[in-house]
Order: sequence, then structure tokens, then C-alpha cells
Amino acid sequence: MTQRDRSSIGATSTERTVVASNRRARRNYEVLDTFECGMVLRGSEVKSLRAGGAQMGDAYARVRDDEMWLMGLHIAPWIHASPNMGHDVERPRKLLMHRAEINRLRARTEQDRLQLIPLEIYFRDGRAKLELALARGRRLYDKRQAIRKRETDREARRALRDRSA
Repeated sequence: MTQRDRSSIGATSTERTVVASNRRARRNYEVLDTFECGMVLRGSEVKSLRAGGAQMGDAYARVRDDEMWLMGLHIAPWIHASPNMGHDVERPRKLLMHRAEINRLRARTEQDRLQLIPLEIYFRDGRAKLELALARGRRLYDKRQAIRKRETDREARRALRDRSA
């Protein structure tokens, strides 16, 4: 084994292929922390995800019986699967996380009244991963303030760009 081969052992790839994203999550929630977790999927679900057949609009995560579960994720049936070998499109899906992380998230959601919201589903090294956010719901005036701040920042960048040109 050469030195070059040894250096690649244990190296993690940072390349992500995003399949689905929850665009409304960052608008409706204030994201406090994010976590990466694996998902337990069936073969037809993986094929459908690779084809881009996922909708995360109403998805959320819950801790139930010391396990993390993803609810409300819609993965469309794979078009080439037979009806007997397919999957239920709205079934709860188990998330793979370390026990300490699950316990920490349970405590934070129960004490601080926070939600677990999925942000993105992506593939890393051929495995489906989920980016899960610990978030607090925004009220209407919070959304207005965020929009106002984003617009003022955009105007400031535009003024600097026009000034330098």
C-alpha cells in the first residue's frame, strides 16, 4: 500500500447530491442547530429519491420509544416497481442517530418547546442522509423583521457594488 493509498483511508467525501429541500422551513422557523442523520429506507424508496420523487412540505421528526422517527415525508412510488414490491408513500421512517444525540434532542424539545424540522435530503457516498434542524417557530412579526433585514442587506450590497463600479 502506498502513502497515497494510506492517506485516502478514512477520508470522508464532502460532496452532497441534494435530492429535496424544505424551502419553507427557514422562513417559518428560526434554525438553532442542525444535525445529520441517516434514514432507514426500502429499495424502491431509494430509487424514487434518486429520481427526485420526495416532498418535505409537512414533514417533522419525533422521538418515540428512544428512537427518532420522521413523519409526513412523502416519497412517491418508483415507477418501475411492481405494486406488490412498492412502499407506502407516507409511512414513518426511522432516523439513525447516536443515542446521546437523541436524548439531548428529546430534552430540548420537551423543555424549550422546540420542533425538529427536516431541511434537506441528500446523498453522500451513496447513502441517503437527512439534515435535521432544531428550530423555534417564527411569529408573523418575526417573519416581517427577517424580510426587512434581508432587503436592507441586499440594498446595502447593491449600493456598495454600484459605488465601486
